[in-house]
Amino acid sequence: MSRFFIALLPPQDIQDYANEIKQYFADNYTSNHAQKSPPHITLQPPFEWVDSDVSRLEASLREFATGQQPLPITLSGFAAFAPRVIYIDVVRSQELLTLQAELMGYVEANLGIVDKVGKTRPFAPHMTVAFRDLTRQNFKAAWPEFEHRQLHFEFIADKLTLLIHDGRRWNIKSEFGLLASE
Repeated sequence: MSRFFIALLPPQDIQDYANEIKQYFADNYTSNHAQKSPPHITLQPPFEWVDSDVSRLEASLREFATGQQPLPITLSGFAAFAPRVIYIDVVRSQELLTLQAELMGYVEANLGIVDKVGKTRPFAPHMTVAFRDLTRQNFKAAWPEFEHRQLHFEFIADKLTLLIHDGRRWNIKSEFGLLASE
């Protein structure tokens, strides 16, 4: 069994910027857990899957992605899940909420992957820069610094990314283009 999750990754320049912020948290607030994955917006939280059946998982995700169209994503400022997590805020667009809901329904119906926690709370799209290893004390010190910091990026998300955990960090396993036309 391996652990996987499904996400949208921003273009490399935005990843580089987010990685600089993650490094800042590692250097100044001893929070480096966020560095264990590329900057991303989680659509399907981590789940276990049998290694010998990964091709079925990938084929199913490819089929789903083919029926979806690329969508605009806006990143705007910072927000937090107090008292531990600080993230780049993702504007909740109808396209993003729809894609996430359709993906969750699809993987449950076709692959039996169920996110029990996700069914009990609304989808909160975000891009984590300081994770649960941020102490409450360091959160209190860092949050005022980021609470009003300006940040604005826009990009078109044109692929789903399947990430796999290697025991230490998350790595890109495969990508699936969003191909449906209007």
